[in-house]
Amino acid sequence: MLDILKIALVFTAILVLLRLKWNIGYVLLVASGLLAALYLMPFPAIASTLRSTVTDIVTIKLFFALTLIRSLEMVLREKEVLARMMEASRNLLKRKKAVIISMPMLIGLLPSLGGAYFSAPMVDESTKGLAMSAEEKGFINYWFRHPWEYVSPLYPGILLASAITAIELRNLMLANMTYAVIIFATGFIFSMRGLKGEFTKKAKIEKKELWSFLPVSLILVMVMAFGIELYYALGFTIAGLFLFYRVGIKDIFRTLKHGFALEVIVLIFGAMLFKFAMENSGAVVHLSRYFTEKGIPLLPILFMLPFISGLLTGLTVGFVGGTFPLILSLAGGAHLNEITFAFASGFVGVLLSPVHLCFVLTREYFKADVAGIYKKTIPGCAMIMAGALAVYFIL
Repeated sequence: MLDILKIALVFTAILVLLRLKWNIGYVLLVASGLLAALYLMPFPAIASTLRSTVTDIVTIKLFFALTLIRSLEMVLREKEVLARMMEASRNLLKRKKAVIISMPMLIGLLPSLGGAYFSAPMVDESTKGLAMSAEEKGFINYWFRHPWEYVSPLYPGILLASAITAIELRNLMLANMTYAVIIFATGFIFSMRGLKGEFTKKAKIEKKELWSFLPVSLILVMVMAFGIELYYALGFTIAGLFLFYRVGIKDIFRTLKHGFALEVIVLIFGAMLFKFAMENSGAVVHLSRYFTEKGIPLLPILFMLPFISGLLTGLTVGFVGGTFPLILSLAGGAHLNEITFAFASGFVGVLLSPVHLCFVLTREYFKADVAGIYKKTIPGCAMIMAGALAVYFIL
């Protein structure tokens, strides 16, 4: 019970500070310090956590990915590539709703660190002139990039779940399909409800508008078809744009300087420090032990363990790797209905997590109010869990 109170205190502190418009990076630094204090982490453990945060390969990859995304966005915006891309989308897809959701869904195909920061300016561009709040734009960018994580083999979470449980990947993907459909459907239910009709279109699409998709398409092909790391793909594309537009040395340095911003560094360090603090403090392990010791029935455990782990870490691989081995032992083996329910529960926790990187980046880009985004994500997640219960009893 004490562990639940400790985590509730940390979670409350995060939400309160976010409501006070604190930078999320500093919020997570405070949350990490609070975790260390509540769990009385010894100095060697704190030093190890700091060292892991700085040296972890994910931290390094995330740093380069986010800084290069900022640089790429600057080039695309200044050279009016984003504007032409949105104009082409309007002419090709025509319907306003299809145009707005197209980029989050397309970029969401990439299991990339910082992908939400990549699609955010595209959503912003496509909604210009529309009566839409920052919270609604943030919800669209956040929600419509996430159907894929339930079903796409490109994402490591579902691959890890299949490996741990020995359930065939195809079967797990099919069982999870319901949740992906629900995310897609609820996105329209909770956003763009008053938006109808088509964007004003030209009689003919210009070639330069179609060519505007090349930078993003090139990145998608490099990452998805050839397995190139996102930051390499971004660097190659930015270099190509510099050459194509004959950008001068002064402007190149200005663009790169824009990418290497203090707010990005603090954000990455805070997010990764909180992740390692959660692991090294033993918070998730203690909570798992508490539920098992209290003899709670299996179905609530299938929900609570992955959900809380996903909520606290904001990572799919975090709740899968941290709770699925325990679930297997409690359930007496891997049963598809139990595993797919646990996966749905865990990812709902990830979607609601204030430390989920996509949520953090989306909120930061649109400067949206946390409560405003949660007003849409919470009922959407409730519908996912309703679907998960139905799948659980049907299977």
